[in-house]
Amino acid sequence: MEDTEVTVVAVESIGEDAIAIGFETPEGFAARPGQFVKVALAGVDESRFYTISSPDVAGTFEITVGIDPDGEVGPELAALEAGDTVEVSGPFGNAYYENEKRVLILAGGPGVGPAVGIAERALDDGGEAAIVYRDAAPIHDERLTALNERGASVAVLAPESPLERSVADALTDDTQVFVYGFAEFLDDATAAVSAAGGEPDAAKVENFG
Repeated sequence: MEDTEVTVVAVESIGEDAIAIGFETPEGFAARPGQFVKVALAGVDESRFYTISSPDVAGTFEITVGIDPDGEVGPELAALEAGDTVEVSGPFGNAYYENEKRVLILAGGPGVGPAVGIAERALDDGGEAAIVYRDAAPIHDERLTALNERGASVAVLAPESPLERSVADALTDDTQVFVYGFAEFLDDATAAVSAAGGEPDAAKVENFG
């Protein structure tokens, strides 16, 4: 989908300096949790890429946005209200959910957005899900709690906490691993998968920069 005007349906605070934005799904837009879209605002020169954090795009879809108060795009997105419009293109990326029966999502920082979307979709499809999430200021607490209550394994770790034990507890031979976060987290996550006897090269990985 090329640049298409979409309408905001909701903007919700989900934690410290973080929001979830819901949009009406435009005609012909098909995407999987874990794919990402480019978002552009009128009057703002820069555009940004955000990973879809809803379990599907039926009727509406959601992105999760970390807000840098000094950034050019984040504060503008945080100021949006229902009824406003932005331009969206995509979806992009190949690190997304494809009906795997058992998923383990390793998330650093804003990587928890696609993590909750994938885990919710896997459970909706009758599968199993586990999340290992590391962040200094965790977000999406309500959705993580709901996932835990639905039977997903959810581990929320402090910034310097090692990942190996949590990964080993959740990883099985038939688990598809997803990794979302910044480069340093990706290195830690793939090392933890290897230490647990998994195959890092088989993981679906998205580097946020």
